[in-house]
Amino acid sequence: MTNLASADQEAIEKVRELIKDIDTAMLTTVSDEGLVSRPMRTQDVEFDGDLWFVTKKDTGKFHELLRNRQVNVAYAGKSFVSIRGEAELVESPEKLREFWNPAYEELLEATADDPNLVLIKVKAETAEYWDTGNKFKMAKFLFRRLMGKNTEGTDINRLVEFQ
Repeated sequence: MTNLASADQEAIEKVRELIKDIDTAMLTTVSDEGLVSRPMRTQDVEFDGDLWFVTKKDTGKFHELLRNRQVNVAYAGKSFVSIRGEAELVESPEKLREFWNPAYEELLEATADDPNLVLIKVKAETAEYWDTGNKFKMAKFLFRRLMGKNTEGTDINRLVEFQ
């Protein structure tokens, strides 16, 4: 494995670790009026550079993604992660059944075989994270910031690019 491939894998694993226990993400799309963010349930799959969501075709986000595929997905929990990428609308009954959760029946008022359902696949281009879950790193970061010093090297905030 090359150093670049190794670095990409490390970045993917770090982002995976930070978002794995956060059930709800904010998906931001571009509407005619500007940016719109909506809560979405992230699918229970290992982050490999792609994020998956379930939605309906008769929603604003579906039509916005037909016009502009650029999105941002934000996670807030013990840490904060912002993922920028390009969305793809995927019509795959097999994949939908793979992701289906009985909670969707009430949330989306639909069953897994509803033809109005569609998947949103977000291919991550960049991710920026603030790893506030590590108390030592956070204390070091805050101390340096309070002292007016450079916070580089504290590894609290990092921007990573995906191939």
